[in-house]
Amino acid sequence: MVNGLVEVTTSIMIKAPIERCFDLARDIDVHTRTVWKHTREQAVAGVTTGCIGAGELVTFEATHFGIRQRLTSKITDFNAPYLFVDETQKGAFKYLRHVHMFERHGEGTLMTDTLRFEAPLGWLGWIAERLVLKSYMTKFLEHRNEQLKLLAEA
Repeated sequence: MVNGLVEVTTSIMIKAPIERCFDLARDIDVHTRTVWKHTREQAVAGVTTGCIGAGELVTFEATHFGIRQRLTSKITDFNAPYLFVDETQKGAFKYLRHVHMFERHGEGTLMTDTLRFEAPLGWLGWIAERLVLKSYMTKFLEHRNEQLKLLAEA
């Protein structure tokens, strides 16, 4: 936890060049194919296909916890092929910042995601963050990262 925010960090080693990993991670088409199928996630506004870049927006529609919702994110920091950051502009979270980092490791890449978020609804949100959301978001990232690894190494 940082400044009252919940923090989730995941890392995965990928046997692929850093540029490939970076581009796959910011590709909207890849994103919608690598998240959990049951969320039926799709890009509906902003950049809806191909790679997203600095200053660009994307709005995703997905089902989480049985509720269809929209989340609009903006790329607020971008340093290819090492880092990009997306921050929620509109959606269910009070605050959500996702840092995607990439480091060369020999002929492979270490990909690290750091997600910091805060749920709405005051103390009810605080309870939900700790009882449900931290674990849910960790599993969501780990699943997506495993899928990205499979694509990158293919």
